[in-house]
Amino acid sequence: MEIRLQGGAIRSYNAGITVGAVASSISTSLGKQAIGGIVNGKNVDLDWVLEQDCELVIVTLDSAEGLYRYRHSTAHVLAQALKRIYGAEQVKLGIGPVIEDGFYYDVDLEYALSISDLAAIEQEMNKIIKENEKISRRVVSREEALRIFGEIQDPYKLELIQDLPEDAELSIYDQGEFFDLCRGPHLPSTGRIKAFKLLNVAGAYWRGNSDNKMLQRIYGTAFPSKAQLDEHLHMLEEAKKRDHRKLGKELELFMFSEEAPGMPFYLPKGMTVRTELEQFSRELQLQEGYQEVRTPLMMNNRLWEQSGHWEHYKDNMYFSEVDDATFALKPMNCPGHMLIFKNTLHSYRELPIRMMEFGQVHRHEFSGALNGMMRVRTFCQDDAHLYVMPEQIEEEINQAISLIGRMYDIFGFEYNIELSTRPEDSMGSEELWDQAERALQSVLDRRGVKYRINEGDGAFYGPKIDFHILDALKRSWQCGTIQLDFQMPEKFDLTYIGEDSLKHRPVVIHRAIYGSIDRFIGILTEHYAGAFPLWLAPVQVKLLPVSDHYADYALQVQSQLRAAGIRVETDLRSEKLGYKIREAQMEKVPYSLVLGENEKNASSASVRAYGQGDQGIQRIEAFIELIQQAVKAKA
Repeated sequence: MEIRLQGGAIRSYNAGITVGAVASSISTSLGKQAIGGIVNGKNVDLDWVLEQDCELVIVTLDSAEGLYRYRHSTAHVLAQALKRIYGAEQVKLGIGPVIEDGFYYDVDLEYALSISDLAAIEQEMNKIIKENEKISRRVVSREEALRIFGEIQDPYKLELIQDLPEDAELSIYDQGEFFDLCRGPHLPSTGRIKAFKLLNVAGAYWRGNSDNKMLQRIYGTAFPSKAQLDEHLHMLEEAKKRDHRKLGKELELFMFSEEAPGMPFYLPKGMTVRTELEQFSRELQLQEGYQEVRTPLMMNNRLWEQSGHWEHYKDNMYFSEVDDATFALKPMNCPGHMLIFKNTLHSYRELPIRMMEFGQVHRHEFSGALNGMMRVRTFCQDDAHLYVMPEQIEEEINQAISLIGRMYDIFGFEYNIELSTRPEDSMGSEELWDQAERALQSVLDRRGVKYRINEGDGAFYGPKIDFHILDALKRSWQCGTIQLDFQMPEKFDLTYIGEDSLKHRPVVIHRAIYGSIDRFIGILTEHYAGAFPLWLAPVQVKLLPVSDHYADYALQVQSQLRAAGIRVETDLRSEKLGYKIREAQMEKVPYSLVLGENEKNASSASVRAYGQGDQGIQRIEAFIELIQQAVKAKA
């Protein structure tokens, strides 16, 4: 038989050869590195027997598929260790899937697990790894599977088996005394696992249904080498230090209350950050010819029915009865902008019309999904809607991409671009969707930017270009978006008078840069670890008089700085200078000015920069000029 390998090479083998033997025939090193294969697109184990012509990809640990199998096998080792420690009869296994950066296993166990138990479980897992148990697959009939898991009284596996289609192939993976219902594939043996770590324990309802029993979920991660694991664990620790919920509380940026779950309260310092972000975006957009508007928070339900949000989004909306009519808090700003456009007769000479709003929206999220500023129930969306003629589409999208890029550069964000196409619940004709998708793809291709296609993830009214920013820890966040919409103009019967004096239908481009300003603040807090750049910092300068004797001079300097538009605070506490300096560092204030006798006599200050220390003595006027220039440059 002939086997086509990755890269196109074709080799002849006798039928009955295994994937592992093929890997070894290519090279000794590949034979050692191989952990499985992909045969005609099907994921298989290393001992899979090849019987006829096929395409074969050899899977190694340096691939995404290899890492998936590695972590999947580690989850099985975790389950085996649990059964050994707590007794096979006491541990009932739920599911143990691979997730981003790791895996988990849900278990039903009377003993309440805690973080302190993880070390002992890891120790038993290491024993299983040292035993180098062979991991092998066997196919069983539905009747046999029901018998096997019925004998060990495992209700969760029995439920999974009963829910599978009648013609589904059922397989069990064995390693030593342990076996588990699993589709696979897996590593050839437990000894191939080199580095893992159990991270925490949480509660999880069986199959995610709150009507079901609460199980215990053990989270872990695994990597092919200890160096990779250590790097990942270091990143997790760094992420904990940067957690915006922790920093937001410490730096007095924002708060949450049980009186308004999932709805942030901005404290004065957090409001300063938000105002600076809005003003930065506002200035750039006004320079680009945008016009700012404001629409009501609540509008009649018939508007949402007309826009299509009722049909596609009602489960995420809040409703209220007003004067015997149903009103809804807006989940999006676009329908209100459509009404503004329709309020006036427009000529083709006015187009494009670029309408922007920092609009507060409300969306219902389940309480379990709420996550600080990253997932809230109300947030400010920096929305814009561009009303264009068809021949203006590509130029306007180009300009929007450039604007988003310029803003992200200020924050030091790298970003990836994704083109999302028609979803299953789309609105409108296939022809218009194809036209819209081609327009977006054409712009990206002409710009020569790298992007990936995300099939079926467009908005219900149109395809979109999404921008995924990478923060300081290289985590990806979807923020900016550009959406092309032929549907809303139809829904709202929007028109403009063309050069021929006839009515024509505009095309709408939806555009956001921050996306959610609240979420963007959360991202920035973690990106900068709370040490905001000078232009964004809630307090730009902290004045530290050496003693009470210099309080009057400190207040004089404070007045000078405030008059120059600099955000300043003065520490007038009767504390030692070293303590005040440490406090200012903890607050991550960009500059601290130490004020004593010499500084007072020379109308100067001893300047300390956050993270850099002593910068020498500067005259107050020179320092003010330094700060103003840095703020103007967005440093």
